[in-house]
Amino acid sequence: MSMPVTAPAKPKVTVRGVVQRVGRFLSGMVMPNIGAFIAWGLITALFLNPGGWIPNEHMAQMIGPMINYLLPLLIGFTGGKMIGGNRGGVVGAIATAGVLIGAGSPMFLGAMIAGPVGGWLIKQFDKRVDGKVKPGLEMLVDNFSAGIIGGIAAVFFFLVIKPVVEFVTTALGNGANFLAEHNLLPLLSVVVEPGKVLFLNNAINHGVFTPLGTEQALETGRSIFFMIESNPGPGLGILVAYWIAGKGMAKASAPGAIIVQFLGGIHEIYFPYVLMKPILIVATILGNATGIITLMLLKGGLIGPASPGSIFAEMLMTPRGAYFANITAIVLAAVVSCLVGILLLRLSKADDGDLDAAQEKMAGLKAQSKGLAAPMAAGGITDWAAVRRIAFACDAGMGSSAMGASVLRKKIKAAGLGDVTVVHAAVSEIPGDIQLVVTHRDLAERARTSAPGAALVTITNFMAAPEYDALVADLASARRSAAV
Repeated sequence: MSMPVTAPAKPKVTVRGVVQRVGRFLSGMVMPNIGAFIAWGLITALFLNPGGWIPNEHMAQMIGPMINYLLPLLIGFTGGKMIGGNRGGVVGAIATAGVLIGAGSPMFLGAMIAGPVGGWLIKQFDKRVDGKVKPGLEMLVDNFSAGIIGGIAAVFFFLVIKPVVEFVTTALGNGANFLAEHNLLPLLSVVVEPGKVLFLNNAINHGVFTPLGTEQALETGRSIFFMIESNPGPGLGILVAYWIAGKGMAKASAPGAIIVQFLGGIHEIYFPYVLMKPILIVATILGNATGIITLMLLKGGLIGPASPGSIFAEMLMTPRGAYFANITAIVLAAVVSCLVGILLLRLSKADDGDLDAAQEKMAGLKAQSKGLAAPMAAGGITDWAAVRRIAFACDAGMGSSAMGASVLRKKIKAAGLGDVTVVHAAVSEIPGDIQLVVTHRDLAERARTSAPGAALVTITNFMAAPEYDALVADLASARRSAAV
């Protein structure tokens, strides 16, 4: 089977693509710093007085400064760096300090605004003075420009923006408390689950729920918000349903996907199974809602973000006294999602795996008929034999892409193509020297925008993609033909 490869095309802008990019940017400020959030969560779980595993008033003094200063400053630095490099990170952190000083609560929202603004300001300055600084004065200009712009930004954010952010933060906190007090949190499932399968999972979890959950955990010692998106139960239920009632390749690949999703915490692995039959989104919504209701009734929640959403991470971030509640919420979410999923699958007569394979094959034949079977990549490369750099891209560049790159790397090595390098990357940060990009079809638009000069191969199922073998076969065949 020849690969359905699309040549470089002018990126199309869609609403979903814009939402994904905005969400990716927000989560991109938090995800690199998840380790710091986990460290804060573990310290809080251990030393919180009272309520910790080993309550210690002296050690608990670290909790407040970490959440009020360390975490927002890291977010601000990362946001600034995303815009303006290291200098942008420094100025972003200085600007962020303006919204932190004297604030009555952790200013995560303020950091997400101040950091990128600071990075943008220094980037604009650098553009305007590029090539105009006299030799020998570069360091002087660099240091003082960062200090002056950062200082002005900090004063502006302290006097003007901080009161606005405090008002908005208070309003969001009140809204979250309103949902909790009126038992409306399960309604979030209607937004969360569809958003996840559209690859907004990281944006939802780390861009929205992590800041909300961190503030709530500081007050109560745990937060349901950390488990609304990360609960592995709904995804586990879908995969078990396919294992029991699915057909074709989807059924055969489900057991392996369960290990990756439930133990490894890579939730993206089950998204294609839902996308194959969109009606299954009902099963995940009901499963997630069941988990949230259980957490509310049994007063469960996590002390910090579980990233990735593995059962091991969930247990590690579970505070004392919440294990029964959290385990029950995960189990019941999986059971409900599974039972509803089985019912919906049995009402369908289509062979999921074979249908997808046929669609992919048809796409490949269609691409061939249009002369798109060979990649048209950067650097004038127009044939398979010239491909040396391949990127497997997913939303965050750490979960499904790492797994997919590993699988593809082993297949390429087994085929004797030792000079072909396979890397994994975030779909928005594909390296410029990549010649061929492999990604999920729902991320294709963002991949074209990120790497317009690279060829593109899209897949629908990370675990059972026939494209892996077809890609390797095409590469090997091209090498043999070129050697003749």
